[in-house]
Amino acid sequence: MDSYIMYFIRLSTSIYRQFRYWLDCFLLKWVPSSLPTMQLGPNGSSQNPTMVQFFTWDARHPDMSWWEHLAKEAPQLAALGFTQIWLPPPNKAMEPTGRGYDAYDLWDLGEFDQKGSVTTRWGTKEELLRACDAARQCDMNVIIDAVLNHKLGADRQETFPAVRVDPLNRLKDIENERPVKGWTAFDFAGRLGKYSSMQWNFNHFTGLDWDELAQTKGVFRISSERHKGWSKWVDNENGNYDYLLGIDIDHRHPEVQNDLFSWASWILDTTGACGFRLDAIKHMDRRFLLEFIQRSRNHHGRKQLFAVSEYWSANLHLLIPYVRAFRGQTSFFDVPLHENFFRASKAGASYDLRTILDGSLVKLRPGDAVTFVDNHDTQVGQSLESWVDTNFKAQAYALILLRCHGYPCVFYGDLYPNDECFDEGTSRTLKQLLLARKSFAYGPMVDYFEHRNCIGFVRMGDSNHAGCAVVLSNDPKLDLSTSKVRMNVGSHHGTTFRSLFDGNRTVPIDHDGWGAFPSSEDGVEIWIKTGKHQ
Repeated sequence: MDSYIMYFIRLSTSIYRQFRYWLDCFLLKWVPSSLPTMQLGPNGSSQNPTMVQFFTWDARHPDMSWWEHLAKEAPQLAALGFTQIWLPPPNKAMEPTGRGYDAYDLWDLGEFDQKGSVTTRWGTKEELLRACDAARQCDMNVIIDAVLNHKLGADRQETFPAVRVDPLNRLKDIENERPVKGWTAFDFAGRLGKYSSMQWNFNHFTGLDWDELAQTKGVFRISSERHKGWSKWVDNENGNYDYLLGIDIDHRHPEVQNDLFSWASWILDTTGACGFRLDAIKHMDRRFLLEFIQRSRNHHGRKQLFAVSEYWSANLHLLIPYVRAFRGQTSFFDVPLHENFFRASKAGASYDLRTILDGSLVKLRPGDAVTFVDNHDTQVGQSLESWVDTNFKAQAYALILLRCHGYPCVFYGDLYPNDECFDEGTSRTLKQLLLARKSFAYGPMVDYFEHRNCIGFVRMGDSNHAGCAVVLSNDPKLDLSTSKVRMNVGSHHGTTFRSLFDGNRTVPIDHDGWGAFPSSEDGVEIWIKTGKHQ
């Protein structure tokens, strides 16, 4: 009997979840898409917009600061077709080598002697501003990585009441309230109140993970009379996912809100940036974040402010409620699509390419999807490790760069030589794919997803671009002479298409516009119009 009861409980839960997902998708019809309202490149440009994440997790340059490196590379980035550059967090970290995600002072961009250095990991404030100017001179916008969830590296300890909670269910207390001592006082003595006079203390935070009094690690909810507990407007993973790491910021506190709203306007004015990448949003109060974006846009010249949010989950069912909640005010990284790429690279020829877009945001809501293959968090050894192997890296980039849906973001680690994750073959192919996006991948798209290990699609072109045909495969044992995708390229009848990678390879197009297009040994082939054939 008990087994039947459990079966019906599981069945009911599954039905409920499916109904909620259907309802969320239905209600999305009344939510405007975000990307069409945002600035993705130079005003008035008809070029395909493309973003680059200009850093890896351990990014350092041997001969110059990172900001100087960016300034030097700006012309080359523009030549490859990039229109936006996602910068690493420019703020002062808790230590000189910190990446900025260990945020100490958002108002210090490498200007003040704090945390053992004037410079940040990336360089000085002056070098940052010169890099931003160099990008603008090349018609590229910059995007600020906004780390608003937490602080680290406090200047002093404070004692206050707190309750230890279950890390797997933060709504469950596992100890009674007691005094704890934590690093929660931020004085910013090196800045002396310049730009912002706010000094932070335990009243501005909701939780921490270390009690100095008991020398105990855990998740502690600060519980003084002035505290409201965890925010209810966060992800419900682990019961309540308000706390992530460090000293967790209380975004409901009026002083916190005023300081962060002011910082948003200041950082955009100071750098000339066009928008934000919002870090770790599942851990922050959604109402605050929505107001943060709306206030940032409510200034002259910022109506098209760009925003992309990191909600890390490969489950589209969990992402959709967030897309609804933000009402078209932010785009989202397509983590489910990245997960498909990762799985495809692990599965090899056993992966069915016809399903590569299933369960992705770009398939359901292309106007909200920022597509990517890998980033600093997915690198080998990182907490979200899910690195797409080289056997599928080129195919994945072809899918985000050459299709008409979504807004693609390219990872520095795949493009530039580095000691962490660089592959020369991937970089070489990626540069060709970027140039193909810039020159050929325009116009309507028609898919030919008919074979398990070999799929294709056609971009029909527009009045200024001829378009292209793309073939992808994931089985190195395919016979390239027989495994072809028959596709119609439209009005290019009687012409010949040639390989962008190997000009000696050609495909004749019949008078009805059809051609049989093979892939290549590398798994990616791009075909472009060359001329009439006899």
